[in-house]
Amino acid sequence: MNETLVCAVGNVATQPVYRELAAGPSARFRLAVTSRYWDREKNTWTDGHTNFFTVWANRQLATNAAASLSVGDPVVVQGRLKVRTETREGQQWTSADIDAVAIGHDLARGTAAFRRAGKPETAAPAPPRPEPDWETPAESSATAAQQQSEPVAVT
Repeated sequence: MNETLVCAVGNVATQPVYRELAAGPSARFRLAVTSRYWDREKNTWTDGHTNFFTVWANRQLATNAAASLSVGDPVVVQGRLKVRTETREGQQWTSADIDAVAIGHDLARGTAAFRRAGKPETAAPAPPRPEPDWETPAESSATAAQQQSEPVAVT
C-alpha cells in the first residue's frame, strides 16, 4: 500500500460540481493552496506560489461537500494524492488530484455550525415492536415469607 496521503489547507476555488453516477454520488472542486512566508525586508507576511488541486469526493462525503462548501471557504482536505499526466492536442498536461477521505472547514479562520446528515430512509419501515413488560409481578406475602425463612447451608 504505497499511497501518498496528503493534508492540504487552502480555499475552495470553484463551486463544487455534484453528480449522481452509477457507482454513487461524486463531487469535485478546485482547491487553491497558497504558501505564506515572513518577508524580513518588508516586515510582513507575503503570499508565495499558489498550487491548485482538483479534489474528488465520493458517496456521502460528496453529498455533504456539495451541500456545505462554496467558493472562498477555507478548508482542510485529507486524501490520496494522484498526479496524472496526459497528452491533449499534442501537449503534455499534468494535474494533481486529491481523492478526499475527509473535508472540513478550517476553524483557524472562522466558525462553522455542524449538522449531522440525516440517515437515508429504508424502503419499508420496520413493524412496531411491543414494549417489554419490565415490571415484576407482585409476590404474595406467603411466598415472600417462605423465601426469607429458608436455612442457609454453611460449609
